[in-house]
Amino acid sequence: MSQLGPHERRRFNRRPIESVDYTYDIDYLGDGIPSHLLDVVAPRSRGDGGLPVYVYFHGGGWTSGDKAALTKYCASQAEHGIVVVNVNYRPAGRFHMQHMLRDGDAALGWVRDNVAAFGGDPGAIVLGGDSAGGQIAALLAAMTTRQELGAHYGIDPSCRRSDLRGLALHCSAVDFSVMFDPGFVMGMGFVRMLLPGRGKGLPLRGASRWLSPIEWLDERFVPVFVTTSERDFFYGANLNFIRSLRSHGVHVDVLIYDFGSKNTEHTWQQDASYPESQEVYRRLRQFVRRVTGRSMAAG
Repeated sequence: MSQLGPHERRRFNRRPIESVDYTYDIDYLGDGIPSHLLDVVAPRSRGDGGLPVYVYFHGGGWTSGDKAALTKYCASQAEHGIVVVNVNYRPAGRFHMQHMLRDGDAALGWVRDNVAAFGGDPGAIVLGGDSAGGQIAALLAAMTTRQELGAHYGIDPSCRRSDLRGLALHCSAVDFSVMFDPGFVMGMGFVRMLLPGRGKGLPLRGASRWLSPIEWLDERFVPVFVTTSERDFFYGANLNFIRSLRSHGVHVDVLIYDFGSKNTEHTWQQDASYPESQEVYRRLRQFVRRVTGRSMAAG
């Protein structure tokens, strides 16, 4: 979960995809803060109508990570006809969950107002993320149907439920109850740092409800695509999330690898060189095509 260094960024982005258009470091809030930058990776062939839009939030344990490591991942989707928006947000430490979600919502406001210029349809949005980024994406999705969640964070969602068509989650932190299990790899410090004042004076189990996407599912939630593996330390959390989605009658597509798949450690999907990642990408494109009902021009 540490900050990716230059070597890792090069490793994830080796052999760049050159058949798509890259627009880097758009300041989506106009305040000059590096954490408020996003990239757009778009197909060169955009057809006559708007293409589906995939808005992605990187992981990094809420404290680190950067959109730069996901460039090849984003381009892998864009070359098959999706406009991909790759978002940075303010990390935990100085900031907490409210700041991250407000950043995410501001990025969605930018998408609503600007993505058509890149060939994207702002009425055909899919959110996505890995690990901590998946949690952010899932909470933003939940705000489109659960008004009380948005009100808790002081957010009037920029993305309407009618425009949000789906959610794609890779090894994501979608059930905070696992944090309280004895011996879990992530301690209570991860819960505290996401709360105002580091949760001082708050009962953590109760406060974690506002952090945990599984608590905000109902029958109105968007269709979801979940990828995880038995090697992922959020495996149990993802299984719980899948069961809860199904219990609410929400459509969920699932891709789960067993422990024998050695390339499927936590957030393996970032590394396009793995055949398991390529299968994730293929299934993701099928999911986006199905939930948006949009044709996807080749890059």
